[in-house]
This record gives sequence, structure tokens and C-alpha cells, in this order.
Amino acid sequence: MSRLAASLFLGLCLGAPVAHAGGDAAAGAAVFRKCAACHTASEPVNRVGPSLMGVVGRQAASVAGYSYSDAMIAFGAEGHVWDEATLSEYLLSPKAMVGGTKMTFPGLKKPQDIADVIAYLKSPPAAK
Repeated sequence: MSRLAASLFLGLCLGAPVAHAGGDAAAGAAVFRKCAACHTASEPVNRVGPSLMGVVGRQAASVAGYSYSDAMIAFGAEGHVWDEATLSEYLLSPKAMVGGTKMTFPGLKKPQDIADVIAYLKSPPAAK
């Protein structure tokens, strides 16, 4: 069983809400401030990290002009897409999901913060 499937199964067994259920885009904009030192979500400009504008539904490691780690390139080559479930797992612990990623952020520990950030990333102008 994949890590993602196991995580979702465990969450369902424990009665935990799926991280993206009930996200609030306005609250997510506030949480995104933790990400904004390295990423932008409102313009297609790469910073230390790639632009996250339009990230939901995008294949991993696919932003033109960004120099990804070998680990993230391999993750993208495996066909991973940044959907809500994948983002939920990644935002919890980036290095646990993609060992060798350049992203040094340890992750968001509150499921509601993850849900809110995903809602923000899906909202205009981040979703353009």
C-alpha cells in the first residue's frame, strides 16, 4: 500500500477529516505568509522556490525556468500531480514525502492550516 493510500486509510479509520475538507481561502492566505519568503502564488514568478500559481492540478516539477532537485524531478517523472491529497501529504512533511527535496520548510502540522492553504492555492488569483 502506498504511503498516500495508507495515510488516507488511517485517517478514515480514525475518523479524522480529510485535510482539504472545509478549507478557508482567506485563512489560507494568512497561513501562506509562512511560504511567501520562498514562493509566490499570485504571479508566475519563481523565487527560491517555484511559483505556486496554478499548482493544484499541475504535474510535480513542471514549472519552466525553475531548477528542481533531482529528487523532485524523479517525483514528477513518476507522474505525481499536485492534487489536494498529494498537497495535503506534502505540506505535512515535505522531506518525508520527497526525500532530497530542496525545500527546507518542515511542514504545516495543523490539518486546518493545510486545508486552508490548499483552498487559497485553488482560489483566484493563485488558481490562474
